[in-house]
Amino acid sequence: MAGKAWEPTKAKKFARELEFGKSYYVIANIATNLTPYEDPQMYSEYVFTERLPFTGNPCTEGGMSAVTLCQNFGPVYEDQPRNMRRLGSPGPQVAGPVPEGYEAYLDEAEIRGLEKHVADGSDPKRHRPLGSWRV
Repeated sequence: MAGKAWEPTKAKKFARELEFGKSYYVIANIATNLTPYEDPQMYSEYVFTERLPFTGNPCTEGGMSAVTLCQNFGPVYEDQPRNMRRLGSPGPQVAGPVPEGYEAYLDEAEIRGLEKHVADGSDPKRHRPLGSWRV
């Protein structure tokens, strides 16, 4: 990234140097083991428009101070990250609608796998009642 960046240790310096009304960006690492179709990193955008009542620190419209943002989610970047999706934007489409008249044939291995999946899911001995902690 070509613009300026502030590390979490420089949070107070970031609060002094930021410009009101300008967008600042932080990058979030996404747990791809829990969400396999998501991007591994996405960015969030913050705009500082006001000051906190007692301390006078710059804050966002939601009330997050510049120091808190930098310390907890930093580094904070001045330029928007390239080739990265914004956090909260629609995810990538991994499957689409099937065209009309489309026919697909399952081979024997896929049928066996589907039968096993159905059998495992409907076994009353393996299914625990909701709220039960014993196995």
